[in-house]
Amino acid sequence: MDKKKSYPEYLKEKFPPKEGFVERMEALLGKEEAKEFFEISYTPTPNSIRCNTLKISPDELKERLEEKGWKIKQPFEEFPEVMVVGPGLKPGELGNSREHLMGQFYVQEISSMLPMLALGPKAGEIILDLCASPGSKTTQAAAMMENQGTIIANEVNLGRIGILNSNLERCGVMNTIVTRKEGVAFCERMLKKSKVRFDKILVDAPCSGEGTLRKSPKTFLMWNPHMIKKIARTQRKLAESAIKLLRIGGEMIYSTCTLAPEEDEMIVDHLIRNFDVEVEQIKLPLKFRCGVCEWEGKSLDKGVEKCLRLYPQDNDTDGFFVAKIVKKSNKGCEI
Repeated sequence: MDKKKSYPEYLKEKFPPKEGFVERMEALLGKEEAKEFFEISYTPTPNSIRCNTLKISPDELKERLEEKGWKIKQPFEEFPEVMVVGPGLKPGELGNSREHLMGQFYVQEISSMLPMLALGPKAGEIILDLCASPGSKTTQAAAMMENQGTIIANEVNLGRIGILNSNLERCGVMNTIVTRKEGVAFCERMLKKSKVRFDKILVDAPCSGEGTLRKSPKTFLMWNPHMIKKIARTQRKLAESAIKLLRIGGEMIYSTCTLAPEEDEMIVDHLIRNFDVEVEQIKLPLKFRCGVCEWEGKSLDKGVEKCLRLYPQDNDTDGFFVAKIVKKSNKGCEI
């Protein structure tokens, strides 16, 4: 790297945004705000962790970490387990710390914590995490449930199941069954072979990753509109399969770490038009934008306004999308 250039300048030259991506972000945000989006996309996110309350209280963990000289901030009074670690750590210090290795905290970006905070799993409930690895949200759910109730954590990739199991064990999770199946096939099999219907479901869908540019600038080079359309088809199948497994009155979070409406609001719009569901307003302590109701000439159901868009420039986080969907009846869910 040229010593005269800053690291963000180096990244901009090595990973320039494609013209089509710039045009899409300008359509979503306007030119000035799109410029802010791309500026922050070449900077790292602050280190954030989640206290694992199955093993330690937030107060005790904060005290232990501050004894090391770490600067700890708890930005949300109602969620004391969410912590931001200030600058000054040595490379690898966070992940190699005794507290992390013992499972007392999970290194997790704040945006990644939002789906479970919105879903609010409770002790005694039956929860499905359809795309579970590496386990950040599964372990979060287990902590919120105090290891009571049942979580089914599904993952299709065998290598990623190993990572998932390792994190579950490290964090002391005792109420989780790990399954290996492609998501749609898992739902179809459960519908046909079991009468179990879930109280709450998380579909944190695989996506194009537009919100993860700050930690993965290679995404700039991988971005293309054809990939977005292809992924959206998979997401639509996952979401509609999961809705069928939800009990009447149950809640599903559909979330992605991308900002493409095809992968976000248009998936939710598809569910509204094909099932008896309702999008519920979510209250979380961050600055959000409402869902996009029109994209590239297509008008979407007004209900998608209640979806949440998290842009990195608004809260110094990654980008994210969250929608909370409540199932009203079994219309459209026939096997």
